[in-house]
Amino acid sequence: MDMNIDKANLSAALGQHEITVLLVDDQPIVGEAVRRMLAPEEDIVFHYCQDPTAAIKMATNISPTVILQDLVMPEVDGLTLVRFFRAHQKLRDVPLIVLSSKEEAVTKAEAFEKGANDYLVKLPDRIELIARIRYHSTGYINLLQRNEAYEALFMSRQLLSAQLTSAAEYVVSLLPQTLKEGNIRTDWRYFPSAQLGGDSLGYHWIDEHHFAMYLLDVCDHGVGPALLSVSVLNVLRSQTLPDTDFRNPEEVLARLNETFPMEKQNNLFFSLWYGVFNKAAGKITYGCAGHPPALLMSSASETKDLGTKNMFIGGMPDVTYTSESVNLEMPSRLYIFSDGIFEIAKTDGTMWSFEEMKNFLKVPAMDESSEMDRLYSFVREMHGGEGLDDDFSMLKIEFL
Repeated sequence: MDMNIDKANLSAALGQHEITVLLVDDQPIVGEAVRRMLAPEEDIVFHYCQDPTAAIKMATNISPTVILQDLVMPEVDGLTLVRFFRAHQKLRDVPLIVLSSKEEAVTKAEAFEKGANDYLVKLPDRIELIARIRYHSTGYINLLQRNEAYEALFMSRQLLSAQLTSAAEYVVSLLPQTLKEGNIRTDWRYFPSAQLGGDSLGYHWIDEHHFAMYLLDVCDHGVGPALLSVSVLNVLRSQTLPDTDFRNPEEVLARLNETFPMEKQNNLFFSLWYGVFNKAAGKITYGCAGHPPALLMSSASETKDLGTKNMFIGGMPDVTYTSESVNLEMPSRLYIFSDGIFEIAKTDGTMWSFEEMKNFLKVPAMDESSEMDRLYSFVREMHGGEGLDDDFSMLKIEFL
């Protein structure tokens, strides 16, 4: 999903700001002279404040894009008023042009020190005054629109984050309950990345003799891939592919490839590991479509990589998929996962490898903690302590 605001939404988020001038000067004759100078300029709105004690309130009400201010006024010293403007949260960035009858360098320096943006000896030439008003107003309006764009972007990211969180919760709600009793026991971990990948997993009994196990990973990140992942998960769980023997991984992969062509899924495709345990025969038949191999570990033999070289799902029509089988040695444990658990950048810039991940799982825990939790904590720390760039998804199945 695109995390940037599109141009239409950005334009709508930016306010329409017109050039608005506030003149603060106790002499009405000066106010009238400036009004006449600006009157021919149809895009400039002019406001006049004769009482300097009311200047702050008036400025907050009209939101000027530039303030013209005299220095010598009764009741409030001009430089003090400049300081008041700069201390006000809403007005501190509004460009302020001092209009003064004094041309001394010391006075100018003091005005700039207090926060003035410009200095003109009054009354200036009409052309020069308008040019400076436009120059300072344009800069201030750009600042306002930049801040509005940042705010809109921040709100957009908050909304996206909420959508991703909601989508991740929905995915988790569809994942199966763990099996804690019987000859087949399961456990899984699903930690979505900040941008939410397209991982999901599941398992179920096809019949009294066949147990299906699967984990898939949709390309890209965001709500769209997550929804495709959920759609595939529901198809596998409900066994609704037509003319498909779900005990045969080859058929399942082929029918999924026909059902979810990427050109009909917003150019999204996915990888999948799908296996079926035949309880009577004591073996697993599996097919791997562009997905990392599963790991089969037993106390009596070396770790076996259960993978097949097949095309990912949705990429091309009429693809032939193959499967393989392996006999189980009891007890055994099977790990099925996405590449998000080993394609992880270390803080030194190198990538953690599949073999390193495999070796980590071979080392038994010194306590009762889950090896999947230990693995997740380890890779997060290795990545710098932050969230991972991809979903961390792993399914563990024990055959006892």
